Amino acid sequence: MMIKNLEQVVGMVLNSFQDPHPRVRWAAINAIGQLSTDLGPELQNQLHHVVLPSLASAMDDVQNPRVQAHAASAILNFSENCRPDILTPYLDVIVGKLLLLLQTGNQMVQEAALTALASAADSSQEHFQKYYDAVMPYLKAILMNATDKSNRMLRAKSMECISLVGMAVGKQKFKDDAKQVMEVLMTLQGSQMEADDPITSYMLQAWARLCKCLGQDFLPYMSVVMPPLLQSAQLKPDVSVTSAGPEDENGESDDEGVETITLGDKRIGIRTSLLEEKATACNMLCCYADELKEGFFPWIDQVTTTLVPLIKFYFHEEVRKAAISAKLAIEKGQAQGRDKSYLKQLSDYIVPALVEAMHKEPEPQICASILESLNESIQLSGTLLDQNQVRSAVEGVKEVIVASTNRRIERTERARAEDFDSEEEELLREENEQEDEIFDQIGDCLGTLVKTFKTSFIPFFDELSMYLTPMLGKNKSPEERRIAICIFDDVAEHCREAAVRYYDTYLPSLLEACMSENPDVRQAAVYGIGICAECGGSAFRPHTGEALSRLYNVIKHPNALDLDNAMAYDNAVSALGKICRFHRDIIDVSQVIPAWLSCLPIKNDLIEAKLVHEQLCVMLEQSERELLGHNNQYLPKIVSVFAEILCAGKDLATEQTASRMVNLLRQLQATLPPSVLASTWSSLQPQQQLALQSVLSS
Repeated sequence: MMIKNLEQVVGMVLNSFQDPHPRVRWAAINAIGQLSTDLGPELQNQLHHVVLPSLASAMDDVQNPRVQAHAASAILNFSENCRPDILTPYLDVIVGKLLLLLQTGNQMVQEAALTALASAADSSQEHFQKYYDAVMPYLKAILMNATDKSNRMLRAKSMECISLVGMAVGKQKFKDDAKQVMEVLMTLQGSQMEADDPITSYMLQAWARLCKCLGQDFLPYMSVVMPPLLQSAQLKPDVSVTSAGPEDENGESDDEGVETITLGDKRIGIRTSLLEEKATACNMLCCYADELKEGFFPWIDQVTTTLVPLIKFYFHEEVRKAAISAKLAIEKGQAQGRDKSYLKQLSDYIVPALVEAMHKEPEPQICASILESLNESIQLSGTLLDQNQVRSAVEGVKEVIVASTNRRIERTERARAEDFDSEEEELLREENEQEDEIFDQIGDCLGTLVKTFKTSFIPFFDELSMYLTPMLGKNKSPEERRIAICIFDDVAEHCREAAVRYYDTYLPSLLEACMSENPDVRQAAVYGIGICAECGGSAFRPHTGEALSRLYNVIKHPNALDLDNAMAYDNAVSALGKICRFHRDIIDVSQVIPAWLSCLPIKNDLIEAKLVHEQLCVMLEQSERELLGHNNQYLPKIVSVFAEILCAGKDLATEQTASRMVNLLRQLQATLPPSVLASTWSSLQPQQQLALQSVLSS
């Protein structure tokens, strides 16, 4: 819908805010609230100037609490995705009106105001500090005084609001009130609450936000927080099975907290509130492990015992965060006497559970998430993994590749159906993007195994090759091709001479992929060519001529330095430099070296830039005459490159490389004729001359 038309529609709805009938005003506010949810952040941000003032005015409708409550709720919908710079100019009015609503005595209005305040604070972040001193006393008053059973949700909402305001304004502003708030929460935690009390789940989330705000200062409260949190994480699903009658066909339950499905003559009911509490608790455990790092160590045993059996229920990230906390505690000597053998026990417990979950998981999105957790678990465990665990992980990856490939084939068949339409096409595109995410995680996982076990991984790579080589085909998705190339790149880089036997299989595909339209595929391909040039010795020589041709094509492409192509360009320049360095006896150095120098310095892939510029120093030290050229013809370019790198500070070179460059410049200064130096100096830009004068004189 065009913005113009949308503004007209919104204008018509806003005009209804002035209607004399409360029901019309209420309906109009609801429509704006729903529209805010449906529009998305971009359109919301373009309509704020007409919507927010109108909603603020609607909160003045003191004769109609329902209108006030719905206006506050619409503020919530509108501010949730609002950028701070857009929301901030309206905060004076919005916060002032919401504070008035907190004092109305109408619980429905107060609850809506609390939720809207929480959202405004969350969206405006540090900009909310201005209102903190005015807002917090009201919030604390509700938390401390709303003790009746009828006020349970009001009190729960006050917890939510306080914790979100605290996170928005930061630890320094919040810390004094935080102590008082946590005293109240601890008292509540120790009290006997009813099973359906909403305060329970709100309190779990409030504790986690307080932890995020206070960081390590939260540790003294963990002994209070953890027991009920673990208890919630250990809740058993409440499932009932009864006989189904004809009236059960719609699958609905009389109990709002129960979801039902009918299978044959059986009616299965699941109490979702318990599952939600369990899921919230598990997510909170993840939050504490992530925030407290090694400080979380005392609870690792209980948490892993609780969570590892739940990996099949999608709580693998929580397990991973707990394992990270354990590793950090051991590394920092804060593990209460435990050592790497404890990490090995954790690894033996967690990794097989993740692999088993990966075997059984049919949903691509969840499978990708399991692979991500498996990858981090392998990184944590390192060489503590035994061969059987590595084998099981590799077998799991093979199964995932096969399953993903089969799903892609099935989608291709669906696309050929006569009734295939644009809606189905969009669905297929989204599903294929999920498959790409799976392959991305496969690449990371196998890459970690290669980097960890190096040549010991070669037998597993032999098995994997029959799954990876088909992924190199032009008919495969760019992500499949990129991942297959990246895995070979890792093997070539970390197994070095042991990987030479794969060159004949993989290098032709890398050379062909240099011409890919996809810049990520090109980058992976040229990077691999550089690795093979560096590590392959004589095995790379038969490919040198074609490699130079393909690298030139990447470097000289008219759009080579466009943002999308820049990383591929930098890696192609790096590969060209490696051919110059490691195979200069079989190339025409008078052609290749000036072509390489003309591309320096590289500035986009900062990791590769540091390596390439270090390599320039090494080559100048080892073969000064070849690099400087006949009659020092390349000297001005080299000095210019050094000057540009040194002017860039630490971005383009390590301190060691920068120091090396300065020493090389001093050597050239001492050994070259003054006329050559003067000519070189005059070719530099004034700022480059000043930079070099500064570093050479210091």
